[in-house]
Amino acid sequence: MKRKPVIFAALASAAIISAALVSSCKKDASVAGDRALSATQVVPTSSTLSGVLGTGHTVVDSIHLTSSVAWHLSGLVYVDSADVLIIDAGTTIRGDLSTSSSVPGGGLVITRGAKLLAQGTAASPIVFTSAATTPVSGDWSGVVILGNAPTNHSGRVQVEGIPTNPPANATFGGNVGTSCSDNSGILTYVRIEYAGYELSTDNEINGLTLAGVGSGTTINHVEVYKSKDDAFEFFGGCVSPSYLISVDALDDMFDFDNGFSGSISYALGLSDTTRADKSQSNGIESDNNATGDSTASPVTLPVVNHMTIVGVTPTRASITNGQPSGTGSYGRAAHLRRSSRFNIQNSVFMGFNKGFSLDGTLGNTPCAYFRGLSALTNNIVHAYVTPFGTEGSSPCSVTLTSGNVAITNATNANAAIQLVAPFSRPTTSSAANWFPASTSSPAQVKGSGAFSFGGTDWTAGWSRY
Repeated sequence: MKRKPVIFAALASAAIISAALVSSCKKDASVAGDRALSATQVVPTSSTLSGVLGTGHTVVDSIHLTSSVAWHLSGLVYVDSADVLIIDAGTTIRGDLSTSSSVPGGGLVITRGAKLLAQGTAASPIVFTSAATTPVSGDWSGVVILGNAPTNHSGRVQVEGIPTNPPANATFGGNVGTSCSDNSGILTYVRIEYAGYELSTDNEINGLTLAGVGSGTTINHVEVYKSKDDAFEFFGGCVSPSYLISVDALDDMFDFDNGFSGSISYALGLSDTTRADKSQSNGIESDNNATGDSTASPVTLPVVNHMTIVGVTPTRASITNGQPSGTGSYGRAAHLRRSSRFNIQNSVFMGFNKGFSLDGTLGNTPCAYFRGLSALTNNIVHAYVTPFGTEGSSPCSVTLTSGNVAITNATNANAAIQLVAPFSRPTTSSAANWFPASTSSPAQVKGSGAFSFGGTDWTAGWSRY
């Protein structure tokens, strides 16, 4: 989901930032005001974090969250610019529930210039989850990383879902003074559960929001489980994550906007079989920007390699009254629109009424924009109705597809793809159900079975379904 953002001409005032300092943090070195004179590790003395972690810019502070403490996020918690948040493998961080519809639940915001070093392992992942005894989707806000990499906004903007006048600077990207190689840290073997917050219509925090995040950032082996909005949303930036899992997102699994130009290598997306969003739940949604302006630069051009997207059964794929809104529906395996370019290859898409949809509803000369500038190569695309199609008043040619297999089967999405059991959820963290069923499976023979690459199950141990 996306909205037109507000352009910010200036940063939040220093007075506001300083007032939100977390008073429960202990610093071992001598201090000048609220800031240590030398680089030091800030150890929170309370397990409940709130406000801004680290303020001012005298030195870099390292805020260290250990696995021996049950950490809580009370409201949106910001890591101030130039500071570093270190999270140990095996750490669990719980987002406290919102106290009202206008107040976000717990969430983590890494501001521009700050770094997140969250390095879990397959045996000891880092888990962000709900503080509720019986958790549900949308209990808390989610994780937001803001960077300095380029976007196609005219300047820095405040990220979606954050209330006005935040206690720390919540802007990202921009075309001036930005670097594609910007580094926001490391995020590996991390699971984000039950996140998502709707500040207002089309103005939400996702499971993992990456806004203006640069290619110097390392992101791999990350799962978003039961997000209330998108699982992963990319607002511009150049980061290239790998080994991503989206399970039961309410809205889109992977959403690309505002000049995102990175690559996604190895990913699994599973539709929620019990609910669908009012804006339609898609596997991929990609826009250049909200208005479809094809002149806005840099241009959104995600490179997707070895992705498996699994929708739902034929009956579910056609519903129009999905919960929780009563107006929800399933959309497309990939909705490519609003002057976005794309390069999608070696992937499997199945279980939607529409597979790949090229949408020319918005955008300047959208068909010419697609043709010759985008590619769909070596994919297996199933649909119950239309594997490759067009939408909008200016529908675009689908002749750009090359070496793809289009499958139309109104009753059995897996008949001609032959994965093990794509519509069944395993009882363990293994992804065996989405492997090709045999060496003769079309997904294996064609080389599009995402999990056949690398020879091992990269989801085992740290994921959940």
